[in-house]
Amino acid sequence: MKKLFLVDAYALMFKYYYAFLGRPMRNRAGMNTSVVFGFVKFLRDILKRERPDLLGVAFDPKGGSFRREIYPEYKANRAETPEDIVLSVPYVKRVLEAMCIPVLEVEGYEADDVIGTLSQKGVEAGYEVFMVTPDKDYGQLVRDHCKIYKQKGADGSIEIVDREAIRLKYGIDDPTLVRDILALWGDASDNIPGVPGIGEKSACKLVGEWGTVENILDHAAEIRGKQGEKIAAWGDRLRLAKRLTTICLDVPISFRAEELTVCEPRIDALRALFAELDFRAFLGDLANLAPAEAESDAPRQEAQTQLAEMARAKSAAAKKAALAGQGDLFAAPAAAAEPSEAVADLSELPAEEEPEPLRTAQTTPHDYRLVESAAELERVVAEVARCEEFCFDTETTGFDLFRDRIVGLSLAVEPHAAWYVPFPVEQQAEYAAILRPLFENESTAKIGQNMKFDIGVLHRLGIEVRGPKYDTMILHYLIDPESRHNMNALAERYLNYKPIEIETLIGKGARQLTMDMVGAERVKEYAAEDADITLQLKRALWPEVERLGLAGLYFEIEEPMIAVLAAIERTGVRIDSAALNEYAVELSGKLARLEAEVRAEAGEPNLNINSTRQLGEVLFARMRIAEKPKMTRTKQFCTDEEYLQTFARKHRIVDLILEYRGVKKLLSTYVEALPQLVNPATGRIHTSFNQAVTATGRLSSANPNLQNIPVRDELGRRIREAFIPSDDDHVLLSADYSQVELRLMAHLSGDEALIAAFAHGEDVHASTAARLFGKPIGEVTSEERRRAKTANFGIIYGISAFGLSQRLEIPRKEAKELIDGYFASYPKVREYMERVVEEARTKGYVSTIFGRRRYLNDIASRNAVARGLAERNAVNAPIQGSAADIMKIAMIAVARRFAEEGIRSRVILQVHDELVVDTLRGEQERVAQIVTECMEQAAQLSVRLAVDYGVGSNWLEAH
Repeated sequence: MKKLFLVDAYALMFKYYYAFLGRPMRNRAGMNTSVVFGFVKFLRDILKRERPDLLGVAFDPKGGSFRREIYPEYKANRAETPEDIVLSVPYVKRVLEAMCIPVLEVEGYEADDVIGTLSQKGVEAGYEVFMVTPDKDYGQLVRDHCKIYKQKGADGSIEIVDREAIRLKYGIDDPTLVRDILALWGDASDNIPGVPGIGEKSACKLVGEWGTVENILDHAAEIRGKQGEKIAAWGDRLRLAKRLTTICLDVPISFRAEELTVCEPRIDALRALFAELDFRAFLGDLANLAPAEAESDAPRQEAQTQLAEMARAKSAAAKKAALAGQGDLFAAPAAAAEPSEAVADLSELPAEEEPEPLRTAQTTPHDYRLVESAAELERVVAEVARCEEFCFDTETTGFDLFRDRIVGLSLAVEPHAAWYVPFPVEQQAEYAAILRPLFENESTAKIGQNMKFDIGVLHRLGIEVRGPKYDTMILHYLIDPESRHNMNALAERYLNYKPIEIETLIGKGARQLTMDMVGAERVKEYAAEDADITLQLKRALWPEVERLGLAGLYFEIEEPMIAVLAAIERTGVRIDSAALNEYAVELSGKLARLEAEVRAEAGEPNLNINSTRQLGEVLFARMRIAEKPKMTRTKQFCTDEEYLQTFARKHRIVDLILEYRGVKKLLSTYVEALPQLVNPATGRIHTSFNQAVTATGRLSSANPNLQNIPVRDELGRRIREAFIPSDDDHVLLSADYSQVELRLMAHLSGDEALIAAFAHGEDVHASTAARLFGKPIGEVTSEERRRAKTANFGIIYGISAFGLSQRLEIPRKEAKELIDGYFASYPKVREYMERVVEEARTKGYVSTIFGRRRYLNDIASRNAVARGLAERNAVNAPIQGSAADIMKIAMIAVARRFAEEGIRSRVILQVHDELVVDTLRGEQERVAQIVTECMEQAAQLSVRLAVDYGVGSNWLEAH
């Protein structure tokens, strides 16, 4: 059978908006392109994988649907559509126009209704129909030859929902009854109330037994207990709910195969659009968008050509003005009367203004050479040594610096040329001796991508990498901290080049090879290209770093940190695995007790506490702990931690669930995982510090993540107790900044009262409490100090009256009075916050005291939520980022002083505002002095930086 694919546009756009929410993609103009990228990628995947015969994309029309007329509260509880989605819609439609895919939109009807009508007509016309959507409402449309097609996971796998899948999920043989289940259950995301006390499970059981809503109402008296009474009382509302949940199958839209036939895309228009959006990978794959049999699509192509001609005629004046410099060909399509108008405009760009196609190794001349002997390596080293800078990259059998080995090394000094040096196992020492003078030459600059790893590889060979270092990952991190920094992404963005993917050499999955299993000639092309491209990236990125005034930040802070972090990772930290294994048994018992208590509270002895669906039904459908519960994008009850926290201390079952999750996370993430991460070669854990991840400049760590070990409760503190010195001759020293962010707020705001509190050595939280509650500092109670402390730190993070009321468990009015009192006590803090937000609106970014930038693309957004988040970041980023910079400066100074004085103690951890040193007992006094001095002298502020330190036989004791 021929295949018809019908796509629910908005369902997919919301999916991709939230998928990229934590780290959105942006083009050079700052537009969030995540939605368009995800949508286009999935559409391309469908075209390639499924080769549909007919294809259409349905949109909800402006003005709502007929459902709003019969029920004004329909979808009334929905938040405003995120601005990034609104701005993406015209681009998605332009892409569809250019791809020759029809936009299906009927006034008064939702996309569900359009797809429902066309799916039925498609089946009747003999097509196999696939409805592309993650929306469960479509289950009612499933029948023979009509299925739901949806992306299952991040790996791109696909799930097909057919009649059998509906039967297994809901226990019904007739999929049309899904609408009756939804009517009984209700749909919080659409603001359709269900019958009180009936959740998904009960609704499925009722429909399975009685069938339709109408039949259930007719037999309500036969349904036992209060359930039957509630159903009978819900009567008219239940019938209305069914009307609202029923997808319409008689939308006034014709089914014409020729209008839905997949045909030849308009490559010129797509090329211009993808260039505007910085979709370099798509630019290099334009040829693969054409259907297999384009010649059979003449009727549809002719219709598209006519549309394009009409658009050209309408847009001629706009194009003329743009080419004359009076307009912008790449302006957002909101200014165009029709999407096709904008597409026609772009497709007519003169050839010289069209972007180049993405280049690859096959399309770019290059000279990559294989170095096959020690004598040849000596000649290459001599040639490289004459240059002021060179780029290098290592190839290894894996990423474990202590067990994997080097396979080869690539070198480059000029674009489009490089050498690859395979390292025979028996000649490693000889090759290392030849290379050592080159890498240890202080006057020669070294270039690399994520150099910290390569430095570690060479260190194992006895080679130290000295001299200035240009790491392209970190250079780009300073320029655009929230974008991707991997070499392939940078090459596509800055060089219009698509590098060789490593999977083409070693494969992927269970059968993946290691690099030493691949022939040297093949590795040469891949490895030499890495060095070549990284060299080109340095020459593209460094001028931009200088232009933005970030060169000082790079060479004073980020560049020295590469070697500092490499040394910390190399040293590693010792843990007491036996103690953690004992603790794991203890926590497992606690989990079992908590699980039993949750089940008892829920009255469900078989409740799976780890099932978010079952939990949601218990909490919100049966126990009704919220009148209007929050729903997920898949229309299930939301049970994430942040949402459940709003019910904490109000419902015992919620407190138990949160405690259970906390203990389980502790157990799986740290207590059970840490012993497994001990490296057999060293007996220590070697975390990996990420220098280019957080937007604020703070370090993060992975494998394991040591930044998030909880310290406020006894359970978390027990984990720190398992971090121990390297041997009996050492102790752990922990040095921690005291209230560094508050001190930075005092410095940046210049508030005299806040500065005075620090200058006089007062307890700043008690001092704040004294001002807030109008009493001498000596009379401040512990509760008043706790509230002042929460306000002090909350203000830095832009806490609202609602947030403070939740945190302190006080009425919102009282929280507002507390905030107002805070600003009255420290008026220049409010002035600073207002000033920095205004500056952010003008510049588009904020800076730390050392010049690090945080770009705020949503600072002028019309979406209040997005704008509010950007404003809070504007206030916080200079403070948090400056604190991060100060810690890095201190770490660099400590490493330098240790080296100068021959100190054998080693820094082994950096967590937030804390440094941990594995300290030789005989050096304890000197180490404490050096660390304290370096930390306190890292920056000269209007208030003194203060450091507390402690020493102990484990991390907890030292802290």
